[in-house]
Amino acid sequence: MASYDIDVLHSHILQILLSVDRVCREHNLRYYCWAGTMLGAVRHKGFIPWDDDMDICMPRPDYDRLMAHAREWLPEPLEALSLETDENYPGGFGKIVDSSTTLIEREHSDYVGGIYIDVFPIDGISGNKLMQRIAVARYKATDKLLYFLHRDPYKHGHGPSSWPILLIQRLFTQKWARKQMRAAYLAYDYSSANYVLDYDDGMKGIITKDILGTPQPVEFERHQVMGVEQADKYLRQKYGDYMVIPPHDGQRQHNFFFLDYNLPYKKYHDQRSFVSRDNVSQ
Repeated sequence: MASYDIDVLHSHILQILLSVDRVCREHNLRYYCWAGTMLGAVRHKGFIPWDDDMDICMPRPDYDRLMAHAREWLPEPLEALSLETDENYPGGFGKIVDSSTTLIEREHSDYVGGIYIDVFPIDGISGNKLMQRIAVARYKATDKLLYFLHRDPYKHGHGPSSWPILLIQRLFTQKWARKQMRAAYLAYDYSSANYVLDYDDGMKGIITKDILGTPQPVEFERHQVMGVEQADKYLRQKYGDYMVIPPHDGQRQHNFFFLDYNLPYKKYHDQRSFVSRDNVSQ
């Protein structure tokens, strides 16, 4: 289990969610509690006790509006980090981060940010199973490529295991990979699609649009935020019998590499040998 006090972390990320909720209400943006956060809202009326992150999702049109206006709409010290806002960002979905803190998720990734909530864009997808598999495979390939472009090539040593990563980092650029990922996202129009998906969840992330529906109020840590309209149908598709508490060895945490509640991430001095000052997300 993680070494940090999860209650303190919960308090920080809850405040980020409440700020995002206010921004979305003010600017008529749709968002939904998602994944473990939606499960926590239904099963625990708040955080899953051991969960150390928070997930929301937004339909692509709303997601793009938020990312485009994040600097003017989000209160300090919050920032939006995503493919659309940061040329060195390493992932396909965005984060709203508290820039007055520092959090490094993985020791071997050069991404440095603050305490965050994840924001997953929801995109349209074909109703054809073959086309769905092709679209998901296309996204997964570009997502993996971005991961390798940001990863320490010597994570598993300086021998042959490092050669494929070094070759990838020589042959491909982040700019090219980001362009391919964005093209995968926008292959199907959200507004006209009957099926939508969270690309990061693969084929399991494909649902009919009516499951998302109109955002519905849900209780979360004695606050009212917004959730999926057909929550039971969504959660059963994703988790099965979701009201059953998993055994201890199934209670997953990130176990973050570095966490500091008082150090702004842009002031963090990264001494890891593989981190390039031209690539680091600061």
